[in-house]
Amino acid sequence: MQIIYINFAATYYPDIAKTEVPEHYAGKFVQMQNGPVEYLIFSPREFTRYHADIVERFCIDRKIPGVYNSRDKIFDIIDHHWAISGGGKFEMDRVRNRLRLYDDSLAYGKFVRTGLMEKILSIPDFSDYRIKIE
Repeated sequence: MQIIYINFAATYYPDIAKTEVPEHYAGKFVQMQNGPVEYLIFSPREFTRYHADIVERFCIDRKIPGVYNSRDKIFDIIDHHWAISGGGKFEMDRVRNRLRLYDDSLAYGKFVRTGLMEKILSIPDFSDYRIKIE
């Protein structure tokens, strides 16, 4: 399975907050799939409050149809080729090259831990990181 890593920190900090990406930051992430391709999407907590906000931003950027249900704080993707596997929280330390993944998403459930360490380490940005999955 191919994995694609997307981090909205690269958009949020320079374009919206008008700062550099911090050495340490935290936020939420979701796992999504489209056929054999898995997406691991990270977003700083200042940019997206809910996991559904991450999914909505991702879908808007890629013109994937969906509907935001504000009552349940969930973004439903209309295209049946897409699936949301789960979500959680993260802490990123870019100085010590550490990534911590933990918790789960109230909207989308627990993230899939099986094989996740290997998938993350296959991403060039994390090849020399210490990954902690709780």
